Amino acid sequence: MTATQDPASQAPAPARAHKVPSYLDPNNIGPYEIFLEQVERVTPYLGKLAFWVETLKRPKRILVVDIPVHLDDGSIAHFEGYRVQHNTSRGPAKGGVRFHQDVTLSEVMALSAWMTVKNAAVNLPYGGGKGGIRLDPRQYSTGELERITRRYTSEIGLIIGPDKDIPAPDVNTGPQTMAWMMDTYSMNVGRTATGVVTGKPVSLGGSLGRADATGRGVFVTGSEAMKKLGMPLEGARIAIQGFGNVGEAAARIFHEHGAKIVAIQDVTGTIHSEAGIDPGAALSHLRATGRITDFPGSEEIAAADFWGVDCDVLIPAALEKQITLVNADRIKARLIVEGANGPTIPAADDLLADKGITVVPDVLANAGGVTVSYFEWVQDFSSFFWTEDEINKRLDRIMSEAFQSLWAVKEQHGVTLRTAVYIVACTRVLEARALRGLYP
Repeated sequence: MTATQDPASQAPAPARAHKVPSYLDPNNIGPYEIFLEQVERVTPYLGKLAFWVETLKRPKRILVVDIPVHLDDGSIAHFEGYRVQHNTSRGPAKGGVRFHQDVTLSEVMALSAWMTVKNAAVNLPYGGGKGGIRLDPRQYSTGELERITRRYTSEIGLIIGPDKDIPAPDVNTGPQTMAWMMDTYSMNVGRTATGVVTGKPVSLGGSLGRADATGRGVFVTGSEAMKKLGMPLEGARIAIQGFGNVGEAAARIFHEHGAKIVAIQDVTGTIHSEAGIDPGAALSHLRATGRITDFPGSEEIAAADFWGVDCDVLIPAALEKQITLVNADRIKARLIVEGANGPTIPAADDLLADKGITVVPDVLANAGGVTVSYFEWVQDFSSFFWTEDEINKRLDRIMSEAFQSLWAVKEQHGVTLRTAVYIVACTRVLEARALRGLYP
């Protein structure tokens, strides 16, 4: 079958026509099941390209590695590592690396697939990739984490590269992790290869504006959605789950534009204040005490009560599968902006739509990070670097234009914004797949 042949006579394969791969448990697929359901929901809108839809349901390449490392006490520990390349039809794989004790293959598969959609949604020349190591980084010293990172990089080195697969920071990783990865890869190939990862320190070819990029993208898409819904930004009440890189930056930028942060939840607890919370002061308190709770002027509330906080905008910026049928009905916000990847399960998505709550999906809302990673990659190749103001202006323009075009598709088809994003992104990916054909 080639791109020039008419597949109309070929009926698209029905949903789940093929068995779940043997490396996944069919009775408990995990996070990847969310992505599979999202693909099935968008398939009726793909027209003739639905002929190729099974391509989206299977990662192109999965690498599982053992990571043996000497610990500080002289013992040897073994860690489980992953790198998944979901699709490279439109360009090299792109996606972060996370360190977390609950990382699974299904999770990394889902995250890589969402990166495919995310990159296509904002029209970046990338496919989707993701990586992870199954460990709790809080239990290891800086030296141990460096050795773990370097061994992991060496193990996946055969499939990553500036023109093959470009890792970036994710949960519990950051600029230092990327510096170790870049140095390890460079030592192995015998030359300095700054473009192998993004999210590096600025002194090693990193980009200005990268630290706040994901949170800034959440703000840009959230504020654009508020305009569409007739919601004033000044005085808007914002509740944020997750106060790491994404949540803190989003909270700070919304606060700077006159919104009021009324609730913050992180792994240490949940605080609420009708009068508003200064995110800068809250961050200082968190760093000083190790907890978000006991912040002056706020009250601590139960974790489950976070979802019932009276607010205008809810920003889940922690981990996947946070909004479920258990808590979705309690949400009072008119708008949800997904800073995290996959925070809403499909059944909860339907319930939110029935309630009239607009959701700016993760594959659009948090695309600011990969957009500035793209800028960093381009700057590394050219060895010419832009100012932070230039980067922020380019980011704001790309995110705003992407939102406007995707909102138009939403209105055209009378669907949710998530479905609209998947229509556009999956069409772009499958058009590339069809044009390229199959080799051999």
